[in-house]
Amino acid sequence: MGIAALVPVWTVKNLKTVLHTQDGVVHAVNGISFELSEGELLAVVGESGSGKSVTMMSLLQLLPTPPAEIISGSVYFEGKNLLELSTADIRHFRGAKIGFIFQDPMTSLNPVFSVGFQIMEPLREHLGMSKKQARQRAVELLELVGIPSAGDRLNDFPHQFSGGMRQRVVIAIALSCDPKVLIADEPTTALDVTVQAQILELVRDLRQKLGMTIIWITHDLGVAAGIADRVMVMYGGFAVEHADVKEIFKNPRHPYTSALLETLPGHESEGAERLRSIDGQPPDLVIKPVSCPFAPRCAYAQDICRRENPKLTSIENSDADIHEIACWVDIESGSLRK
Repeated sequence: MGIAALVPVWTVKNLKTVLHTQDGVVHAVNGISFELSEGELLAVVGESGSGKSVTMMSLLQLLPTPPAEIISGSVYFEGKNLLELSTADIRHFRGAKIGFIFQDPMTSLNPVFSVGFQIMEPLREHLGMSKKQARQRAVELLELVGIPSAGDRLNDFPHQFSGGMRQRVVIAIALSCDPKVLIADEPTTALDVTVQAQILELVRDLRQKLGMTIIWITHDLGVAAGIADRVMVMYGGFAVEHADVKEIFKNPRHPYTSALLETLPGHESEGAERLRSIDGQPPDLVIKPVSCPFAPRCAYAQDICRRENPKLTSIENSDADIHEIACWVDIESGSLRK
């Protein structure tokens, strides 16, 4: 990303979040750390239950407390630790400086208010616009996200829009106050393949026009390949691999990342007649993690993997700017990493 990549926007260190449930304490996020540079798009990838959404919602204190509890970590943005802010203060950052797109556009929009009202509300709340100014800006935003006859649709309600158009409205709301960072939590999951492609193309266009910094949460490495600069792969509440997007696809070094790639169409092993699946089940996060969380499902697991969880460390002699893995084993040789 050139010079812009030297400017940090986010600095997240050792974020840990637990959920207090009837079954016990769920260790949902276990020491996540990363930096995000200006103008960059970081894709956070992993299967359901890996901790992607809980991590990103923790950043903005969006989880209900209880049952959620952030037990350690810091999230620095514009010189402030967001985890230390009061509820009133964090609201200033949500929407105004950090936009959030939730997974399901129908539940993200209030069915009893028009889409125009819902776009205008943050403009008046955070930017102090008059009703007339906010209405004009709302039309501009709907046009920006590709909704035809935008001015005529301000008074329509969410149920009058298709799923893809509702998601465009949600994106318009997230962009309304020109946030510095946009967090998108699997925003295309509920959409069909054609509409998904349209939304991804829209995000690419908006990023080019606005130069926005984006965190994109997805379970689909194929989606990450099309839009991301860097990829952080999560499993069992841990970051297990972090690298430039091209490096992840060209040279995956964690067994879980490699297994995920094998499940993608076009990445089958030579001679395979069907897509590969990952045997076994995700870890029970009520059990406090001590060993490598992927060890029970890993073909490369050795004794140390079942005793101790490796830290995320840089790979030596890597050609990529960033390539970190949390694994004891070099999967290329099958022996322990030095």
